[in-house]
Amino acid sequence: MRYLKIFLVIVGTFGFIVLNFGNKTTVAKSELDLTKLASILQDEDILIIEWSLHAREKMENLQSADDVKKFTNELRTLFPDWEWTTNSSAKHSETMAVLDTDAQKETIKIVSTPINRNVQTYVIYEVKGNSWKAESEKKITSLLGSRISDIFHENTTIFSCLKGEFSDKIDKTLPEEINHLLAVFRAKEIEALNEDNFISASAYSTLFGNVLKTNSEDMNLQIGIRNHGLGEKTTVVVGTPIITIEY
Repeated sequence: MRYLKIFLVIVGTFGFIVLNFGNKTTVAKSELDLTKLASILQDEDILIIEWSLHAREKMENLQSADDVKKFTNELRTLFPDWEWTTNSSAKHSETMAVLDTDAQKETIKIVSTPINRNVQTYVIYEVKGNSWKAESEKKITSLLGSRISDIFHENTTIFSCLKGEFSDKIDKTLPEEINHLLAVFRAKEIEALNEDNFISASAYSTLFGNVLKTNSEDMNLQIGIRNHGLGEKTTVVVGTPIITIEY
């Protein structure tokens, strides 16, 4: 929960994100990060029960309300089957589109704020699913590539996250298990939180490109493991560069 709160603060602070991502994520890289996470968890016999991708971009080319309206209408044309709503005030405008299917839920947000005589606009895309199966992996990655290509331009920052359950009772302590996962992800621990039934770590992995600065150190991976009690499943959440799924 601690890192979820940190994420929400970061997401709410657009400028912070733009300044702290040294490497902007391309479409190919975003696909690779999500599939890397899934592949490693599956290799560890962890059943994926939830996954998400969160992408955003500051739209530098949208300088006026008319620019934003034109861009919004273009997206409406691209996604006519989505449910579109708009809420506006003198200080804020938000248009949201939602497509909810059995496989996943997708959301697009176009958020604009007047600044002097111009506007500052961010576009946000989020997709969430409840399972990740080998036979659907190509379909999911193809969908994500298409969506990001249609919605964004180039300076897109992307968060990838998965939640899973260990297939059987783990035979390691939580610190041993998280150290094992850090090794599998080729990651160096930056900081950790250790409680009775929960442990988490922020780390830097050579497998992923996105980087955040924390205490003057680079980090791009978070892992959280929770033991839900006797007879219950042990869950793990992994995200790059940070966790975005509640645990």
